[in-house]
Amino acid sequence: MAIPAEERRRSPLYRALEAHGARFEALGGFAVASEFGREAAAEAAQAESLGLADLTSFPRIGFKGWNIVPWLAGAGAEMGEASNRAYPQADGTRIARLAPGEALVLADRSGAGSLIQTLDEAWSMAEADGCFRVARDETSCWLLLAGAHAPSMLAKVCAVDLRPQAFAADAIAQTNVARLNVIVVRGDIGRAPAYDLITDLASAVYLWGALLDAMAEYDGAPIGLAAIRSLLDGGDEEDAPSS
Repeated sequence: MAIPAEERRRSPLYRALEAHGARFEALGGFAVASEFGREAAAEAAQAESLGLADLTSFPRIGFKGWNIVPWLAGAGAEMGEASNRAYPQADGTRIARLAPGEALVLADRSGAGSLIQTLDEAWSMAEADGCFRVARDETSCWLLLAGAHAPSMLAKVCAVDLRPQAFAADAIAQTNVARLNVIVVRGDIGRAPAYDLITDLASAVYLWGALLDAMAEYDGAPIGLAAIRSLLDGGDEEDAPSS
């Protein structure tokens, strides 16, 4: 049964999205911005040029501890030895290894993540010795910056060189963006450079506004699920950008 609009959970950016003309759809019990009043082709063009999406409603989960690697492997999740790398999983989720003893698991860009549900259900304090669950879904916001101008725009607000030629696919930078501590994960969508930005939930409104201000020079604008789906539909093209 569909959840009535008034009963859906909302991102802390709901009012900001609404002020930009967002139209919402239900996803996983949340009201998620679908589009911003443009024609479908215009939504897609905005995402390919420079768009900012709120993915805070998407599933994610974190783990810390000395035993995260064997516990995750036992639950069907695999990641490499290198930290500050994201490791794609079979269901489209990604495990961002932030340190030898810390990992963040992100849903795919459509909001799906069966592995996250599996991990959440499998974990318990009694059974997961040395692996502790971190409530990233309750404590962090998640923005997606996508489009050809994204690397240039990020240079205005971040001292780390995040251009594709310097910041490889699936690379992670734990750095400052617009004077906030932000986890930046590169994960392009088709031909479009794309960066996941994870920061403290209390800073969501500030970061959203700061990024929109920095994007103005490049005619950047908010985008929703329709634009992201358009990028995903073009994700198998052979001329994706090199890392």
